[in-house]
Amino acid sequence: MLNVNNLKVYFFTKKGIGKAVNGISFHLKKEKILAIVGESGCGKSVTALSILNLIEPPGKIVDGEILFKGENILKLDKEKLRNIRGNEISIIFQDPMMSLNPVIKVGDQITETILTHKKITKKEAKELSIELFKKVKLKNAEKIFNSYPHELSGGMRQRVMIAISLSCNPDILIADEPTTALDVTTQKSILELLKELKEKNSLTVLFITHDFRLVEKLADEVIVMYGGKIVEYREKNEILNNPLHPYTIGLINSIPPVDKKIEKLPVIEGEVPDIFNLPEGCPFSPRCKFKKENCEKKFPPKTYLNGNYYFACWEIKI
Repeated sequence: MLNVNNLKVYFFTKKGIGKAVNGISFHLKKEKILAIVGESGCGKSVTALSILNLIEPPGKIVDGEILFKGENILKLDKEKLRNIRGNEISIIFQDPMMSLNPVIKVGDQITETILTHKKITKKEAKELSIELFKKVKLKNAEKIFNSYPHELSGGMRQRVMIAISLSCNPDILIADEPTTALDVTTQKSILELLKELKEKNSLTVLFITHDFRLVEKLADEVIVMYGGKIVEYREKNEILNNPLHPYTIGLINSIPPVDKKIEKLPVIEGEVPDIFNLPEGCPFSPRCKFKKENCEKKFPPKTYLNGNYYFACWEIKI
């Protein structure tokens, strides 16, 4: 559905050049859920925004291509981009209160999206909106249609955002940490809803998260990012059962077990690197217990497994 090739997104500031995304490539397969996992600051959300060419100054896409239906999104004019955004590729942001206009009723916000892309009447747009609210399992859909965002709970607002993102039957749905601000119970229901909608609507999903527990429940394939680079890219079961990169191993080991009590969780020592001062070699090398001299000098080449899957580490051999 989508091919990302050698994408580089840099931020040009007085502090210097921040390499938020630094030469990544991946393929989004039809009707699959691809998760991008990593700590805050690794480049996940910047990657998601780049797909819709939504990077604003001081950020700039300096290299690469994003191919959708044979065209490079990064070279399309404003009119073609406008037609793709929300219509063919849609996005759910992590904080609906930042995305929904607080002084406009949510019903007007979803109908605006529909009327932008579909040639139907306002009455038909309203009827479709209410049906979409029911589809995302919002009770009292007509009442919610006439509500302001602050009158709804966090879970309800997120369901409204999902309804808006699905309003034009997109081919691809980007979900940028859509459950971050929600409690565990609501989080579970949103994940179940996304999975159900993906099956019913034959959606292709790019799911951004920092939580491997969500990956386990939802994803088909997984990309692990660190310091603007992809360090491992594999099928979900393979990566969960046999992680190869030291960073992936650290992330999985730090998941709290649900079936036993432990006194202390394993942690990855150190901090995420500053994108304005990245290590010369592998960005994970300052925190890696396997590092050797080679790791600090040059980013490792990709070691391919089956198909397009790979990991990038000098010291791990298979």
